[in-house]
Order: sequence, then structure tokens, then C-alpha cells
Amino acid sequence: MCVILSDFLLLTLLIDVREAIVHTEAQAGPLYRVVGSPLSISCNVSGFSNPDAEQEFEVRVKKPANPTFEINIISTGNNDFGYAIYLDRVRSKEITLTHVSPTAVVFEIQRLQKNDEGEFECSVKNSENVYLGTYSAHTVVKVIDNSLSVSSPASTSLSYNEGEALMLTCQASSNTVQHTHLSIAWYLRKDGEDDPRPIISLDRDFTLSPGPGFEGRYQAGLVRLDKIGEATYRLKMDQLEVSDQGQIYCQAREWIQDPDRSWYAITQADAAETTVNVRARDTSSLVVRISAQPPTLQEGQELSLSCNIDTEKLRERFFSVAWRKGGVELARIGPTGILSVGPEYSVRGQEGELRAARVGSKDYRLILQPVRTDDHGVYICTAWPQDRGQDVLQIVTQSPSDETVHKIFLNTVVVMSNFILPNMSLVSSQKVVNERDKLVLTCKVLGVKGQLSVTWQHKATSAAIFTNVISLSQEGVMETGGEFSRRRVKATRPTTDTFTLELDEVTPSDSGVYQCAVSEWKTNSKTNSQSQTATVTVEPVESYVKVNLVSRDNIVTVGDDVALMCRVRGPHVPITLTWSLQRDATNLDNILTLNYDGAVSWSAGVEQSYQLKVENKPNEVRYHLLIHGASQREAGSYQCSASVFIENLAVKVNKPAYRTQLSLFLLVSKLDLTSAPALTSNINTDLEIKCSVISTTSASSRYAVTWLLQQQAEKQIIVSSDRDALLAFGPQVELSHRQRISMKHTKGPSFELSIRQAQISDGGSYTCEVVEWLQDPRGDWYELSPVSRTTNVTVLEPGNPSFFYKVTWLYTEHDSSITNALVELDHRGLLSYPENQKLRGLQGRLRLSRPAQSSFHLGIQRAHEGDGGTYKCQVEQHQLDHEGRWQQKASESAGPITLTVNVPGMMTSF
Repeated sequence: MCVILSDFLLLTLLIDVREAIVHTEAQAGPLYRVVGSPLSISCNVSGFSNPDAEQEFEVRVKKPANPTFEINIISTGNNDFGYAIYLDRVRSKEITLTHVSPTAVVFEIQRLQKNDEGEFECSVKNSENVYLGTYSAHTVVKVIDNSLSVSSPASTSLSYNEGEALMLTCQASSNTVQHTHLSIAWYLRKDGEDDPRPIISLDRDFTLSPGPGFEGRYQAGLVRLDKIGEATYRLKMDQLEVSDQGQIYCQAREWIQDPDRSWYAITQADAAETTVNVRARDTSSLVVRISAQPPTLQEGQELSLSCNIDTEKLRERFFSVAWRKGGVELARIGPTGILSVGPEYSVRGQEGELRAARVGSKDYRLILQPVRTDDHGVYICTAWPQDRGQDVLQIVTQSPSDETVHKIFLNTVVVMSNFILPNMSLVSSQKVVNERDKLVLTCKVLGVKGQLSVTWQHKATSAAIFTNVISLSQEGVMETGGEFSRRRVKATRPTTDTFTLELDEVTPSDSGVYQCAVSEWKTNSKTNSQSQTATVTVEPVESYVKVNLVSRDNIVTVGDDVALMCRVRGPHVPITLTWSLQRDATNLDNILTLNYDGAVSWSAGVEQSYQLKVENKPNEVRYHLLIHGASQREAGSYQCSASVFIENLAVKVNKPAYRTQLSLFLLVSKLDLTSAPALTSNINTDLEIKCSVISTTSASSRYAVTWLLQQQAEKQIIVSSDRDALLAFGPQVELSHRQRISMKHTKGPSFELSIRQAQISDGGSYTCEVVEWLQDPRGDWYELSPVSRTTNVTVLEPGNPSFFYKVTWLYTEHDSSITNALVELDHRGLLSYPENQKLRGLQGRLRLSRPAQSSFHLGIQRAHEGDGGTYKCQVEQHQLDHEGRWQQKASESAGPITLTVNVPGMMTSF
């Protein structure tokens, strides 16, 4: 066939496809905000040739009532840009658009109005000669009514005695249709203070947190917040203190989660304040005295502190007494005599170095033995009246309020060293330091009398001698050693008896022994010297930064969401992290790289398949790689690798690489077919065989169909169509037969095989095999397991349809008693030749015909003398029962016929 195209012009269009460079992003929506609350939308652009040039931004909005009409609101470069309905609000600064960097702005509305709802567009004006990228981004804003209500049923004023219990309730609820959370907080507003103090709060995740100053009472169970109903929250404060006096109220906040997964407080409301008055107990005559025996000690001696209480009706009252030094509580004796030791002195208490007891009706004693040099300082004894039922076993870290301490006597204790210089100690607060951290060493000198100088020295692990790091002369002149002159190193003397070395950004080579050498000077002459050493180990970054890869589901189904997590443990240091995918044994493809400066670079074509989420934790950073709707493209072995950057030197911390295998399973096929188990047709009539889909996996499935025919042991493909309905005949189907065969898809879907003018040889077992194809989230097609159904077909001659015949021709050679089957035509019309090596030549020349339903002819082509012998036919009568099964009804033999061949090459018939 020749096709001539005329009057047509064929053009080849060459398109220069380049990746978009300019990209504009705005805060993802929809954002739900309350009427009267503020709105803030961030917008930024990247990709301009000059990243430092300030870009001009514009904001417009499309209202729901007219979504095709854009209303100008505000511009960074044109004060008259906005339409009239927004211009007054822009000029009054109620609506602003502010640069936070040359390429980023924040759009804000101070008080949202209901008609502000719409789709906001942030666009950047193109400052270059070409357009290549996206210059605008959209955010949908929904303005909802404020349905948060908070109320408190308490009286406006309540009065209590010190030590009594307070209980207040408030109701907080919201009718917002969107999914929101409530947080509740109780506040105390004291007279003369501008800012209220939080007492206790219940956040949106139902976590309780005491306010500053209430931690100890919360831990002791004296301050509680309980949710006692659907919308009722109760504050309970046991053992009220005078400092609790003021206005107490309940505040509720309503939170909503934005599309970026962050929580936003859309509104808050306060209940009416309740004035709480707390009357102090009568303790006006309470006098407390403290004394030390002796006030000046040497190291190792016993320090005895006596605290004396004097007040009216002493025997009828109970007190708690506490000792403090420098704001730290040493110990406390409760009204029942129970001793509690402060956390910082618990070890000395356990070892018997700290003891305290009530030694008389009004005398309390604290003993420290042996006393240390750091025990010198100012000691304070406090006492306050307390009921015996209020005694607590655990230490309460906060001190009694000033209102309960009526008189405090201070006592200064001086602890003298038993030695004069040289008596010193070198203390390292970091015996093991992480690479890039700061090393701090402290050298303490006891018994200081003259002027002192210090020299700090270092001996590396492999070195034999010390080298100077830095020195500080007796006049305070600092001098750095040669190899440390380029390092950030500092020597200080924060107190008279203390010298400190600070070395920034240490490396493993800074490990070793450090020496503090102190010299005493009098009239410019060195009178005494002493040194101390400390060993420091700098852990390399590889040892303290740990990387491991976590996958919750390594085996997923196509279309599932997948989350992989790479955990980098250790201190927060600059990390460059790379996610990679290995699909085969040789190629490792990068997905993305998150640089240590925060920049993310994606490999071409993968950004639409993956999402990166970074989660900062106190001791680790979690890098989540998210796959939305996994496809075959994402199957393989995933790897995360991390590098730490130290002054632009990359240090790998993931040898060997951390990997996890992600395997994808296909959807389980729900395909089911139906077809007739058997069909019978007369010769020369059209035959139609149908199989239909009765259940499918997806409404968008496509189907590949193959029809197969089995006759005896041989099975062959008749015709097939792929998922795009492209037909193809089997290789064994002759051209003459192809003209009689067709296939079509019909509604349902159903698949029909048509054979025109059916012949007896068309009988057999026909199988319809269907393969269902589905499209994955990336648009790739994949196949599910095939499903098949079989139909047995019989083609008959016209006549009595109830009886069918099976004919077998038998042959016995001259002078032989062995009879063999030559050829067989069964009752279903299938022709076969029994396997017989000796008779194969004769079988190849046989021709069987059936001129009528009950007539069977056997012919031999090119007969020769070797074909002579005895021939007979054996006939079996078969019938189908009511269940479609074949039953043999009768059997009979005809013949025998003895054949002698005299003339070669003739055709013989029986």
C-alpha cells in the first residue's frame, strides 16, 4: 500500500527545555484564623541571578464570591497599589508587607475581618530580561468566628488563712468546626506587678507544667490542675502562703494545626479574676539566731552551726528550720524532727559528713565534718511555723518567703588552709572533651600571700616534654606560646586564688597532659613555685557523632506512604547529610543533599517523589525521608551518610554506610472471571466463547487478554491483546484460520473470542487468561497475577445431538498377532495419533474424513506393500448427562478388512 500526502505541510518544532530557575514560595494553606485575630503569611523567592538584590513583592486576593477577580492589596514598591477597599487599612498600618531579607517578605493583617477570607497571591516583580520559573504563590485563608468561651463561677473575692486550701474552677469550650485543641493556664496577678505569674498550665497535648516559683509545691502535690469534666478545669492549692495573695484567673487558648504541621494559637480568652486574700499567722515575736563554733577553722576540723528560736508559747507551737549557704539549701528539719538534705549535699549526708538535729526545745544544730576550704562563706538559718501534719520527707528547693522569716542572723565562717603555697589543685571540668568544644581547666591555689604568676603547658600523648600554651604574669600580662599563637586561647584569674585556661575548638591533637605552674613573687623575685597536672582526652568527631538508619516498614505495598529516618546522635555540629538509593548492584543514585549551611540540593526529577523533614532533639537530629505513594521507582536499598565539617574539612562519620532495604509488593489482585464450563456448536456455524470480569481491583484497571487452545497434550496461543488492546495471533495459527478468528472487548468488561464457520477440528479446551494492569502514583504501569477460566468446546455435525461417537482405527501386520491403534477421532472432534515408532511412517500418510455424522473414512496416501495387513474400526457411543459430563453408552467394532497392496503409489480407501 502506498500513501500519498498532499496539501499538508509537516513541521518539526524544536523546543529548548530548560529547568525553571526562579521559584516563589508562600506559606502553605489553607490557614484557619479567627475574626479579629492577626494574620501572617511568609513569602520568599529564589533563583535570581543576583541573590542579594532586593526584590519587589505584591499581594492580591481573590474573594470566594468572585474567584476570577483579583483585588490589589499592598506592594513593597508602590504606596498606591491597593484598591480602595484596602487602601485605608494599608495607610493606617493595619495591613503591612515587610522585607525580612532582600528576597523574603511577611504579609500581615493586624485584625482580620470576615470579608478578608480568600485566596491570597504573593507575586514578585521580574527584575531580569527573561522569564524562567514561577513568580507567584498562593495561600488560602479561611476566616472563622470566635467560638471560644471561658467562665469562672467563683466569687469575685475570697479570704483564707495561711495554710488553708484554695479550690477554683473554670469552664472552657469551643464550637469551632475545625479540629482544634485547648490549653488552660491559671495565673496570679499580684498588686504592683505588671505581668501575671503562671501558677500551673495544661498544654494542648495535656502536659502539666508548674510556673516559676511553684515547682517545689507542685512536686510535693500542693498545687494541682485537674480536668474534671468535658469542659471544667479545677485549680487546687493546698497550704496557701501569704505570697499567694492577689488576683487569680483562668486563661484558655485555642490551637489549630496548619498544613506545615505547626500549631498556631488562633484565639485566647480570660475568665473573670477572683481576688484571693491570705491572712498571715501571728508570728510577730519569732526571733532566730545563728552562731558558729568556732567561726574560724582549719581544713578537716568540725563546723558546728547552732540555730536558736525564741518566741511566745514555744512549747505549743511547731517549726521548720533550714540552713542555707550562697542560696543553696544544706538541710531542713521539719516540725516532726524529720531531716531532709539538699540535693547538692546529699552525698556528704550519706557519708556522714553532714548531720543536723533538734537538740533542745528551741535549739537546732548543723554539723559539717571534715570541713573543706570551699565550705567557707555566709550561712543563713531560717525558721517558720508549720503544722505537724504538713511535714514532708523530701527536700523543697525553694526557700520560705520573706513573710514567714521574721528575723535572720548571718554568720560568716572562714576555713583556712593547713598549707601555704605550694598547695594547689588543678581541676578539669571536662576530662573528656568532644572535638570542636571548648576546654576549660581551673587551677586553685590555697594560702595565697604574695603576687602570683601562672604558666599553662601541654604535653601531647606522644611527646616527651611540655610546651608552653599561655602564661599570665604577676602584673596580669598575657603571653601565648608559639604553636598556640594562632589559636583562640585565654588565661584568666577570675578570683585571687583561681587561674583558668580556656582553649576553643579543640582537636584530637590537643589531647594529653596539661600542667599549671604557679610562682609566688615578692619584690620582683620568685620565692616559691609549684605545679599540678591533669590528663585530658579529646574525642574525635567520629566517636561522638553516631549515625543510624531506621525504617518502620521495609516491605510496603505500591501506593503506601513510607517514612525513613536517619538519626544523627551527639552534639549539634555542622552536618552535611546525603540520602541515596541503590536500585541494582552497581549504581548508587543520590536523592538529596542537606548541606551544613542548611541548603538542600535535589537530584533531577526526584523532588516530586520525596519530602525531607528535619526534627531537632536535645541530643540528636532526626532526618526524615518521606515517600508519598510509593512506586516501583522508589524500591531499592536506601542509604544515609553524614559528614561533619570542621573549618571546611569534611570528616566522614558513617563508615560503613548505613542502609535499609525497601521492598514493594504489588496490590493483591481482586480480579475474578466467569465463563461457561462447556459449549457445543454445530459444524459450519459461528462459535462465540466469552469470559467476563465479575470483580476488579480498581475502576481504572486495564486488561491484557490471551486465548489459548488445548487439544490432547498440545497447548497453543490463539490470539492475544495487550493492555492497550493491540491484537496479535499466536505463531502456530495458520493464515487461513486467522481469517476466521476475531476477538473483542465489550462493556462489563467482557472478552469474546469468535470463530466463524466452526469445524470439528476447532473443538478443544479454550482458556481465557486475563492480566490486570494498574498505574502507580508516578504514572508507571505494573501487572498483577494472571487469572484464567476454561471452556470446553465441542463442534458437531447436524443430526441427533444427543449421541456422539469416538472412532479408533486398528491395524495388524501380516503374520503378526499384535494389533495397534493407528488414528483416533474422539467424540469431541479431537484427532490424535497414538505414539508408535514403527508405525510413524504409515501414520504420516493417513487421511481421515467424516462425510456424515455417522460415516468415517480412512485413507492411505502412496500405499505400498508394507501397508498390507488387517484393518478394523472400533466405535464408542457417548452422551452428555444433565450435569454436562460425558457418559459412554455403547461400543462396537467393524471389520476386520484384510488389505494386500500390489500396485505402489495408489490411494487406498476403506
